[in-house]
Amino acid sequence: MNDKHCDIRIQVATRYIDDQSDPDINRYVFAYTITISNSGDVAARLISRHWIITDANGKVQEVNGDGVVGEQPHLNPGEVFRYTSGAVLETPLGAMQGLYRMEADNGIGFDAPIEPFTLVVPGLLN
Repeated sequence: MNDKHCDIRIQVATRYIDDQSDPDINRYVFAYTITISNSGDVAARLISRHWIITDANGKVQEVNGDGVVGEQPHLNPGEVFRYTSGAVLETPLGAMQGLYRMEADNGIGFDAPIEPFTLVVPGLLN
């Protein structure tokens, strides 16, 4: 029995980018910083991403692609990979969720879910 396991943890921090946004034309720009940690015993590579982005009007954008920010990071046990990307919404409030498709060095593929998180203009919600 192989007791080694994969344990990928994902943390998200978001911020509103005021100087790239223009509420007059319904353009709200957000940055999000993702921290991916390998807390397991097996190294794994991030193969692809799938995002579901929903604005306050219910408009859904789905984004699929290889890797993240042009990379397919390989994380050994204990390693962390951090990157920042962005999303443009037509409303000052929205949400994102998704998953990373991972492949462990032992050849096993698995999904690392990204729990829903909110994109919101500061001061909008109290």
